[in-house]
Amino acid sequence: MAKKKWLLPTRATMVVAVVKVVAVVLKYPPRSKAVQQLCQPTDYKAACENALSSAGNTSDPKTLIKIAFNVTVKHIGEAIRNSSFLQKAVEDPRVQDALENCRELLEYSINDLRRSFNQQTCLDGFDNTTGDTGEQMKKYLQLSCELSSNGLAIVTEMSKVLASYNLSSLSMSRKLLSGEPEVGAGYPSWLSGGRRGSSKRLRQREKPNVVVAQDGSGKYKTINEALNEIPKNGSQPFIIYIKAGVYKEYVNITKNMNNVFLLGDGPTKTKITGNRSFVGGYNTYRTATVSVDGDQFMAKDIGFENSAGAAMHQAVALRMSSDLAIIYNCQIDGYQDTLYAHVHRQFYRDCTISGTIDFIFGNAAVVFQNCKMVVRKPDENQNCMVTAQGRTDKRGTTGIVLQNCTITADPEYVAGQANLQYKAYLGRPWKNFSRTVVMQSQIDNVIDPEGWAPWIGTLNLDTLWYAEINNRGPGAALTQQGEMGRSPNDQLAGRCSSRCRLHCFQLYQRGYLDSGH
Repeated sequence: MAKKKWLLPTRATMVVAVVKVVAVVLKYPPRSKAVQQLCQPTDYKAACENALSSAGNTSDPKTLIKIAFNVTVKHIGEAIRNSSFLQKAVEDPRVQDALENCRELLEYSINDLRRSFNQQTCLDGFDNTTGDTGEQMKKYLQLSCELSSNGLAIVTEMSKVLASYNLSSLSMSRKLLSGEPEVGAGYPSWLSGGRRGSSKRLRQREKPNVVVAQDGSGKYKTINEALNEIPKNGSQPFIIYIKAGVYKEYVNITKNMNNVFLLGDGPTKTKITGNRSFVGGYNTYRTATVSVDGDQFMAKDIGFENSAGAAMHQAVALRMSSDLAIIYNCQIDGYQDTLYAHVHRQFYRDCTISGTIDFIFGNAAVVFQNCKMVVRKPDENQNCMVTAQGRTDKRGTTGIVLQNCTITADPEYVAGQANLQYKAYLGRPWKNFSRTVVMQSQIDNVIDPEGWAPWIGTLNLDTLWYAEINNRGPGAALTQQGEMGRSPNDQLAGRCSSRCRLHCFQLYQRGYLDSGH
């Protein structure tokens, strides 16, 4: 098979590329006209033009773009201050926890605005809480959310303008901005040769920086002790070798812990486990047994588990917020919300992920390759959904892709299905512009013939992007016409099988071709 690559650009790539080259190819119109042109493609034009009112007489598009993002940062900062004020004013522990999430996530947005807009995750924390604090926070964030959306609209429109210029020096920028990378059986193009081979070479030539072992044969007995040795913002892999054992601890790879590599003795031999849950008093973001915020994270031969159980509702085993993250030969076990693929670019290969409801969810640009998704027995009156993708902006470059994976059922699920009458689906649309592709995969008969489930009623059904391409197995038959629609599309399959690009997302919506969403 010809070598193919993934290139899933984030907003950072788009913004940086645009700001660098836009002034080269565009002439400067008068200031008022320049602002109008820049704001024309946005969904919140009044907010955009007001944000650029501080631009003075400049009509330089590069300067205007920077001003637009700086104003967004300013308003997010105001939201942080408001969240701190509200946190002192409320007594409900769950609301206080949600506000703490907001403070942390919004600080990440300021430090990392060009790659991730975390305002929506902040607001998600107020689901199922009491009082009106969530509505107050939503009000504080309204303008910054609008400005963030406007920023994405601006750089998306600029990328179209740049693509119309035949300038060889900008070819890479256009490729990064196009959002149409080739994909296939190869690794992501952002995975360097060094990172790609490091896990294979490790046991032979590379010495771990720290060894963790419960039997005392390593430097530390707990993973959290080892984290204290990680250099801040390190540019080289920091390898933590975790010997076989069950580690009952909560691990947080923080934002300044870059290039961390967790290596175990096997996905069922080295296990990190916890049991935090929504029913236990935590919001979803805080339930994670292992949470990763530092960039270029790698994990190999490790198990991540949340053992809270189906009755405890949301309970995350692994929350991944790392950019350029690689998870290889790992086992991620839980029930509802097992894997939170939160934001940024992520790649999972040869992994096993198990769960019940929405057990792969989030708003990352994430690829699962050669992985096994195992549907577990749910609680009474529950159905199972493999995915719940959370794209909130129609111009966002995020989505979930399952390629050459296996979707199957745990034996307990099969044994109990006749009595409990539950069903399993490929996914449901968590947010407005939910986007998921299942391609070249084995789908067992655990999946209901309708394929996909709605969220609530008809919510998000007109804006989602779902695709099934060249799959196999008894659950892959595209014959059932349910509420979501699951008819085959030979045109899409033909285009994608020979040269699959990310724009395949744009070609399949509820059984027909449509690139307007």
